[in-house]
Amino acid sequence: MTRLLIVLLGAALPLLFSLSEGGELGVCYGRVATDLPDPASVVQLLKKNNITMVRIYDTDPTVLRSLANTGIKVTVELTNEELPLAAADENNFALQWVQSNVKAYYPSTLINAVMIGNEVFKEASHLNSQLVPAMKKVQAALVKLGLADAVKVSTPIAFDALQTSFPPSAGAFKDDIALSVMSPMLDFFRQTGSYLSVNLYPYLAYLSTPGISINYLLFRPNAGVNDTVSGQTYFSLFDAQLDAVYYAMEKLPSSSLRAGGMRKLTAGPDITTEARVSEGSQPNQGNHDVGTPQNAQDFMAGLTSQVLQGTPAVNGNSPLAASAVRGTPHRPNTDLNVYIFALFNENSKPADEQNFGLFYPNQQPVYPNPIDFVHGGTIGGPVRASYCVANAAVGDAALQEALDYACDNGADCSAIQPGKPCFEPDTKLAHASYAFNDYYQKKGRASSACDFSGAGTIVSQAPSGACDPSPSWCVANAAVGEARLQMALDYACGHGGADCTDIQPGARCFDPDTKAAHASFAFNDYYQRRGRATGTCDFAGAGNIVRQAPKIGNCVLPSTA
Repeated sequence: MTRLLIVLLGAALPLLFSLSEGGELGVCYGRVATDLPDPASVVQLLKKNNITMVRIYDTDPTVLRSLANTGIKVTVELTNEELPLAAADENNFALQWVQSNVKAYYPSTLINAVMIGNEVFKEASHLNSQLVPAMKKVQAALVKLGLADAVKVSTPIAFDALQTSFPPSAGAFKDDIALSVMSPMLDFFRQTGSYLSVNLYPYLAYLSTPGISINYLLFRPNAGVNDTVSGQTYFSLFDAQLDAVYYAMEKLPSSSLRAGGMRKLTAGPDITTEARVSEGSQPNQGNHDVGTPQNAQDFMAGLTSQVLQGTPAVNGNSPLAASAVRGTPHRPNTDLNVYIFALFNENSKPADEQNFGLFYPNQQPVYPNPIDFVHGGTIGGPVRASYCVANAAVGDAALQEALDYACDNGADCSAIQPGKPCFEPDTKLAHASYAFNDYYQKKGRASSACDFSGAGTIVSQAPSGACDPSPSWCVANAAVGEARLQMALDYACGHGGADCTDIQPGARCFDPDTKAAHASFAFNDYYQRRGRATGTCDFAGAGNIVRQAPKIGNCVLPSTA
């Protein structure tokens, strides 16, 4: 009997996977916008969504007071502008800063870390030599005020601080910062029990590297990428990038003091210092076809599941697995700690940075299914299907203009040409609906992709009589064996978002009660809900696309474009 009922009831993970206690998940509360709710309302939003960690980019008193007595952990920032003052420490600047911006609020506001600057190597490279001195001055102030055990000091670096990042085992920091800044910084982390912070945006590598699978980017099932040097196989670009940082850390020599205060370099990898993700994200709009709410949701669902539950692992780190590990392939016993960027879409940031929010400024969720900050993945069940249809009220002229735009900008309109399967009925409304929906599905169902200057409308039910010129279905490949089918089945019905209620005991498609039959139903539901996008019938080799309507027992699998 299939275990899907357990999956759907949310009890499968303890039974199917042997999970370690996961890491911690937070959000970045940026405020570079003109339309955000007040901090008190934001705190209620955080509590409503069970968000227990927040990173802010300053020490705003109103924000810090609003977070008092909430139990939410808060990371604050000494800004790039303040960094040289802390490094020079004239008039005890560091001590006064910590007294005014940390001590004054702690412990009512649970400040647990101070970030010294943000992406200094990238945004303020003239301060590189002052970065570690500033960190040490702030650390000394925390010690003096009795806060050093509760509040750690770190600094967020951009991923482009690495000179080499692929394969992950070749990870290395840029020559101009490796020995001069990163080596003493890692010494500081070891001595204080702190951690390196890194801002990771895997989609940037996806956009700049031809041939990367979007499924590899978005934590969807994929064939994996092999690191031929380490022998590890990576099933997410996020893991590969984080491990590249770890390998870079391990290549740096550590230093220690000789008698008399002279420093010496000691070879040997740093295998103790943790790398935490101070920003990890995926855009929900723009950035070519990558930026859609659905793609952002898939990325965040995969990432949050990995942070909070551990990563299912087969052959290293596959998302289809019978056991789970913490961390990454190279650091499998290290918890992941991640701050998602960002809480809101921020309208005053540069255009390519405005659409990363989990919420709109009106506090409504951006994603089709909100992120679950307790268990990882998403809340609200299966991904909701949607379609784009033409609005007859705008008239034939407007429909023709929009139809021309859709067909010239990515929609496949070959099926509505004379003599083709979807030419009839030969009306502007029918042809426009076909083209609009094809465009909308290809763009990841972004709401803006069904606007067409008012000529398009999003609907949640498949339009009756809609033409499908090339139906296809996703079915299970029985040759992979029942164990792999079960793993893929669990993924599709769990984090994948397939609606598997019809294959529960007593439901209409429960019989035949076989792994292949149940997996075929789940795979097809997942495949259809994602608009039959490339790679959504892969399931690490467990799924196959067919062009003839499959019938399994009394159950006919649907084909819905």
